[in-house]
This record gives sequence, C-alpha cells and structure tokens, in this order.
Amino acid sequence: MLKHPIMPVQTLTVTEDEAGMRLDRWFKRHLPTLSLAHLNKIVRTGQVRIDGARATTATRLEAGQKIRIPPMKLAPEAQAAAPSEEDKRAIRAMILYEDDYLMVLNKPFGLAVQGGSGTPRHIDGMLASLVDARGERPVLVHRLDRDTCGVLLVAKSRRMAADLGEIFRSRRATKIYWALVEGVPKPARGRISLFLAKGEGMEKERGAPRRGAERTDLEKMRVAQHGEADAQHSVTYYATVDKVPGRLAWLSMKPITGRTHQLRAHAEAIGHPIVGDPKYRGELRAERQIPEGIERKLHLLARRIVLPHPRGGVLDVTAPLPPHMRKSFEMFGFDAKREDPIEEAPE
Repeated sequence: MLKHPIMPVQTLTVTEDEAGMRLDRWFKRHLPTLSLAHLNKIVRTGQVRIDGARATTATRLEAGQKIRIPPMKLAPEAQAAAPSEEDKRAIRAMILYEDDYLMVLNKPFGLAVQGGSGTPRHIDGMLASLVDARGERPVLVHRLDRDTCGVLLVAKSRRMAADLGEIFRSRRATKIYWALVEGVPKPARGRISLFLAKGEGMEKERGAPRRGAERTDLEKMRVAQHGEADAQHSVTYYATVDKVPGRLAWLSMKPITGRTHQLRAHAEAIGHPIVGDPKYRGELRAERQIPEGIERKLHLLARRIVLPHPRGGVLDVTAPLPPHMRKSFEMFGFDAKREDPIEEAPE
C-alpha cells in the first residue's frame, strides 16, 4: 500500500492578489487535497500561525503576512476531482450575467457551493473548468447553503474577488431573498435583530428510532446573548408580499449582516420557519399542517443582488423561481411579478 507523503513544515508569504482572502480559502488554493476537517483541527490547535500568532479559518489575510503550515500527510493530487467539460457546460448553463470581470450564477437546489466531507461535486470545484490562459480560475465571492437557490456572485480574478469582497464587507451590496414560511408573521413588516452563535445544545432528533433521542447539532445556529462567546449580531428586514391566511406567507427578506444560516435561524426565531427546512423547523410547529402538494424542499431563494460594479456602474441581477418554488407559487396564486415591498426597507 502506498503511503501518503509527509509534507515538512513550510512558511509561505501572502501575495498581493491574495490580500483579503480568508485563511480557509487560501489553504484551498495552496493545498487543494487538504480536508476541511483537518484544516479546522490544525487551526484550532494553533499549529497554523500567521506572523507567529494564532488565527481562525475566517481570518482575512494581508499581503506580506507569513503563514506557518505544520507537517502533515496529504493525499496525492491525483485524488482531487479533475475539472471536466461537463462541469464547464453546467456552469455556463447557470450564468445569469457575465462580463470581462465577473459572472452571476443561478445556483440550483441541492448543489453545494464548496466542498467538504462527502461532497465530491460542488460549484467551487466546477469553476476549475473555466481556468483562463494565464492559469487563473474564477473565485467565489460569497456562499449559499446547499439547498438555497439563486444568485451567486463569482469573480474572474483574485483582484476582482478582493474588490468585491471589500464591497460586501462595507455592506454596499444589497441582497434580497424570497421565502415561503409557515404561518403568517405579525407584524407584516419588521426588523429581526438577534445574536447568533453555533449550536452547542442538544436537539431532539426527529424520526429517531428511540423516543426522545437527542444529538448535538454543532452546525445549527442558535439565538445567543450579547457578550456570549462567539455570539455575532445579526439583522434582517422582512416584508410580507402575499399570504394564505393562517397557513403560510411569502416573505421578502433583506439581510443587513451575513451570518451563517441567518435567514433560516431568524425565520425560526420569530416562530415562522421556512417551508421545507429540515434543520430550522421550530419546536412547536407539529400542529401546523403544510398544504398537500408542496415539495419538502427548502423554499428559500437568493432573488436579487445589487451592488456597485468595481469597474463602474451598478450590478443588478435577479434570479427566477426554482421549479419547486414556482410550483408552490402557482398552487397559491402568488404572482412573482408583484411589487416587492422590501425595497423600501433601510439599508
């Protein structure tokens, strides 16, 4: 049996075009076969250092910084999935907008944006099929959950990714989402302001073979208290566009911050989880009957993105309803051309 080679300690310098990149994305670029789980471990235990200091996988890098990479075993490069013509065709079919500097994709339901354990095919890997003559490949600017559909922004160079990343960090990008939620929120329009942290509590596991079986859900975000470790402030504006009284509502949602699972956690927190959400489903919603015929898929769409284009003008792209949401809209007579009231919400 062939053994994986052991890579010795290395110290690499962050280049100009890597400025602003997250540490996990930097590792993905330099060590594409390193698993996310192992990266999390070596960062968490302090084996990775930036200019001698500890960091997190979300740390933003600056040009000239020195990154220490500890010794580790790496799978051969050949084990990484090779880009294919099929991937190129699939990405091209998703394009809603494209110019010389960036493109906006219409991400389908069920396709992961980035890789992880048990995720061999994902958009980030598929983008490698579009590498240009200089060897530069498109770069993700932000992310969507696997089951969230809609607009996904991709830069065609590291420099453009850095420019767009700064626009996102300075909150000059407006993102609008559409969701179908259980019940009808009151008031019809509002602001959700909560602190969120990664879940550390125990959650009842639906469908477990033993009644009351529980598990720890570390991926689920939970409502936290101000000052609590790892708690991050999150703000979302929402507006009810249409409704089926007593049963469900079509919400337009504008997140001001960009926390993990923010909209899903916020919808659950106000007592109106998003239809088809297996993770943020609420604790007391068993009696709320979802109408027959609705597909049990997450009804959340990244509908529109608006931001200043780094090369001038305004980028404004809208995604169509995915098939399962279009079917639900038609079932309840919701008109996707109706005026969206969230556009009046504060920035």
